[in-house]
Amino acid sequence: MTERSDEVGKHEESLRERLEESAHEQTVVGGRRMDRATLFKFLGLIAFFLIMLGIIIAAWPYIADVFTEGGVQRLVDRVRNAGPAGVLILLGMQFLQVVVAFIPGEVVQLAAGLMYGPIWGTIIILFGCVISSSVIYQLVHRLGAPFVQGMVSTEHLEKFRTFEETGKLDLIVFVLFLIPGLPKDVFTYVVPLTDMDFKRFIGLTTLGRIPGVVASTYTAAGIADGNIVGPVIVASAVAIIALVAVLFRDKIMDFFGRG
Repeated sequence: MTERSDEVGKHEESLRERLEESAHEQTVVGGRRMDRATLFKFLGLIAFFLIMLGIIIAAWPYIADVFTEGGVQRLVDRVRNAGPAGVLILLGMQFLQVVVAFIPGEVVQLAAGLMYGPIWGTIIILFGCVISSSVIYQLVHRLGAPFVQGMVSTEHLEKFRTFEETGKLDLIVFVLFLIPGLPKDVFTYVVPLTDMDFKRFIGLTTLGRIPGVVASTYTAAGIADGNIVGPVIVASAVAIIALVAVLFRDKIMDFFGRG
């Protein structure tokens, strides 16, 4: 039995070595030499952006309308009238919001609250966050730091390297995703560059998003039902916290980096 296990181990090691050698084999592209691993990463990056471009083009009528007067209400009406497909439309909007990060997250969350109420609206948004965050994590791990460096500032990359050195990365990530107003979509691209594994990444980032998503969907659903006081109080509290977070973002990040 031991000899059989040794043979299997040697076979797997040999296979890994062959795969590594294959990945580092040189090929010529456009007159420049690069190994196959780099080429596959480059092609993967191109494929990702092409897919995102296709999704954006397909969804652009909905996206552009959001930024016009009465656009949010029209989006709500469209999704409501779409029946079960409305959930898929909302998930698609949430996916784009996290992955492409140019749609204000609050817009999608408020729409979810208006259409499906605070409970189901929150569930749909969080499910969309899990899907998009999973895609980003896998992309970052396969394409590496160069993929992220093209979209994220060096400052954020260095901050998270510092966070990792403190030994409190899990707590820091949870708190950063918990605080309204901080660039969570940027963090979603940076955290996978640390040693945090996939399950912890999805768990912590999703838990951290819950209060903000609940606040947005509750506010929208309450206003739609005519209950103004509670939603206004919640929205005001979130807005104040977000404003403080934006104004003192650098100090907050420095505080966590002290260890």
